[in-house]
Amino acid sequence: MRHITVIGGGFAGLTAAIAATEAGAKVTLHEAHHTLGGRARTADGPYRTNEGPHALYNGGPHWTWLRQRDLIGALAPLPPLEAARLRLHHRGALRRTPPLAMLKLLRAGVRRPAPIDVDFLTWATELAGEEGARAAAHYSAVALFHHDPGALSAAFVQERLRRATKLPPEAHYPRGGWGALIDRMAGRAWNLGVRMETLSRVDTLPTDTPVIVATSLDAARHLLRDDSLTWPSGRTALIDLAVRSVRGDAFAVSDLDAPGWIERFSAQDRTLAPAGEQLIQGQIPIGPGESRAVGVARAEHLLDLGFPGWRERVTWRREAVAAGRTGAVDLPGTSWRDRPAVERGDGVFLVGDQVASPGVLSEVSFTSALTAVSLALGRNSLDLKHA
Repeated sequence: MRHITVIGGGFAGLTAAIAATEAGAKVTLHEAHHTLGGRARTADGPYRTNEGPHALYNGGPHWTWLRQRDLIGALAPLPPLEAARLRLHHRGALRRTPPLAMLKLLRAGVRRPAPIDVDFLTWATELAGEEGARAAAHYSAVALFHHDPGALSAAFVQERLRRATKLPPEAHYPRGGWGALIDRMAGRAWNLGVRMETLSRVDTLPTDTPVIVATSLDAARHLLRDDSLTWPSGRTALIDLAVRSVRGDAFAVSDLDAPGWIERFSAQDRTLAPAGEQLIQGQIPIGPGESRAVGVARAEHLLDLGFPGWRERVTWRREAVAAGRTGAVDLPGTSWRDRPAVERGDGVFLVGDQVASPGVLSEVSFTSALTAVSLALGRNSLDLKHA
């Protein structure tokens, strides 16, 4: 039985630990924090917030893998009346439907694959004009969290835009927050025999076992002493609010004038806030030189439009900035294949959402985890997916 060390107990690390154990390996997992989950943690207490808005897309391979192992659990469906309360901020006003130019782009973009080596704004403007191109680029921020989506590779943005606008929606919400999903994954890992050590920070890699590093790219760069481990990501202002419930609040507000998204997560899952209150989370991309206050001010403007009187109804509030924690973004001329490789040599493997694996959001972490395990054990990755 081969021994594998996994460093990091988030979604990627737990996926790797489960897959490796199912394939016959003995696994020890180290987590520096006192709880597992990484960015997939859900806060304890009356307001069960994720670390920024989270959704689980059902169009990727991780959905089948999780479903086969009964790890997804109960989902929190969005009531149809709530879904009808999605609002779009365009030309300074709140609207129910996107501009016609954006709809034209969505129809044309599905039929015509976007190029890798051209920025999205240039490519999309040729198809539907600048107004539709900018609106679509800003809407795509819900799935990529970057301050200037139009400057990214057209192929990269198109894939996320297609997934984010698909009907029926691909986005789903585990009841109780992402922490409930992590708890089920940790339970399966425990039952399979994975040794999980929390409050266990690793500063030196073991040399007697293959090592899967499932940390942020910044942490991996310091741990592996490898300055090449860099890749562009997003930087966002996060705002979490609990407000007293009233009729008429929007379900979500998507900013088409600039990238940003505000969502009332308790609309689909009432367990996230106490009775009579609603939990709202927003993630507003900000540029490298912009302050948290700039992002928060934009979030508050969206709140003013979609949640009238919210300031007088606030019962709890929290703000933060997330830097380099929103997954990889690909500039023109690059794709996921150009990101830091999973295999680092000498039995070391790197996984997470900023490495060389396909997919969107958590799918990158999942796919890279299975790839790392298959490389560490010398197995076929397809065998692992159906183990």
